Amino acid sequence: MIRYNRLGVLTAALLFALSLGAGSVLAAGDPEPSPPRSDVKGGKKKSGDKKEDKKKFDQEFLDLYRAAYQTIYDRHDYAGAISQLKTLGHDDRADVANLIGYAYRKLGNYQVSQVWYERALKADPNHVRTWQYYGLWQLERGNREQAQYHLTRIASLCGTGCAEYRALADALNKPPGTTLVY
Repeated sequence: MIRYNRLGVLTAALLFALSLGAGSVLAAGDPEPSPPRSDVKGGKKKSGDKKEDKKKFDQEFLDLYRAAYQTIYDRHDYAGAISQLKTLGHDDRADVANLIGYAYRKLGNYQVSQVWYERALKADPNHVRTWQYYGLWQLERGNREQAQYHLTRIASLCGTGCAEYRALADALNKPPGTTLVY
């Protein structure tokens, strides 16, 4: 029986989806967390202890992350999701910190949301979804120039055809004061 590297399969699926322009799923976040930045160097996984790799990507973490994701996007229970995400013990990962920031933003707590977006970008300065969500945060705060900067950053990371770029560009094309739906 062939045993597939879960990270490799997830990465390949993500790249394939992006190449097809199927990024609308990603525009709302991704139910599969990306690997911690410390596991990636130059796009290749460092060789390391397989037990440690298993620990980082264990099924329990994935199940809890997916549950928090559903709490946010399916049930719109942002406070409940924040609690779920914080109990994961991985809030130093860009995906987790980004979702916490998103949930705080949806609750209207922009100051705390900003802290979490910046924490996500500190964990992974190339985390495209955080640049998108933080760009939407900027728009909601009336900072169109900063949102444009975020859009430029997204273009440098994934091009102008990726879902995150299109979603933020669409929001920027709306007149100031327009209610954003996302």
